[in-house]
Amino acid sequence: MEAKALTTKEYLVEDEPYYRPQAKEIEIFEAACSNQIPVLLKGPTGCGKTRFMEHMAWRLKRPLITVSCHDDLTASDLVGRFLVVGGETKWVDGPLAHAVRVGGVCYLDEIVEARKDTTVVIHPLADDRRILPVEKTGEVLKAPDTFCLTISYNPGYQSVLKDLKQSTRQRFVAIEFDYPKPELEKEIVTSESSLDESVVVRLVKFAGMTRNLKGNGLDEGASTRLLVHAAKLIVSGVDPKTACRVAIAEALTDDEEMLQAIQELSGTLF
Repeated sequence: MEAKALTTKEYLVEDEPYYRPQAKEIEIFEAACSNQIPVLLKGPTGCGKTRFMEHMAWRLKRPLITVSCHDDLTASDLVGRFLVVGGETKWVDGPLAHAVRVGGVCYLDEIVEARKDTTVVIHPLADDRRILPVEKTGEVLKAPDTFCLTISYNPGYQSVLKDLKQSTRQRFVAIEFDYPKPELEKEIVTSESSLDESVVVRLVKFAGMTRNLKGNGLDEGASTRLLVHAAKLIVSGVDPKTACRVAIAEALTDDEEMLQAIQELSGTLF
């Protein structure tokens, strides 16, 4: 088995990602990073957390190393392991260790999806010690001032089994995200898709209707991301009702009755 060592250049965000702030999140994030305080992003899926992180990495001119957490994620996946590289057994840093070494931004997306015994590995990095013990090599990595640890999760999915331990969350400054207000969301979807503004207005209104169904048949309403998907399909020639079905309704639920209800909502607008 061979592995390619991580490099810094491929993690640099060279072009400015489009991002429109909703409140004071940019100022808060910059202040937290300048004080070496880790950051927790809270908010529903598709509301702009990942785009925000891309924008901040570009803004701070630091490499962004993103980890999409899942329930099979191990501490070794984050820190690193011994692998065969070029026919020799060598230590290869995981994304967390790499981010510490280069002083970059490490973004652990949907942290609650990872096993709780795995998330403990970030604790020494998320307090005043700012260290990462690498047990397999005996190293203790000290995070430079430019290193920034950020995690995210969706409070709407939290449960007894999927929630952040207090010992983890109380190490972080928390920034809450939500779907943009209609005027801002219209601007975002228009910019991302180049769809005619009059159609975007109806898409945004449709999204609001689906969000009103949260807890009444839907776990989540239409995200801004899904609106952009639908808008791009419409620009490519797909009729709006079909675009709403395949890009939004089908992405939200498999329940036939709920699908029909969402389609009826879109039919009132398109």
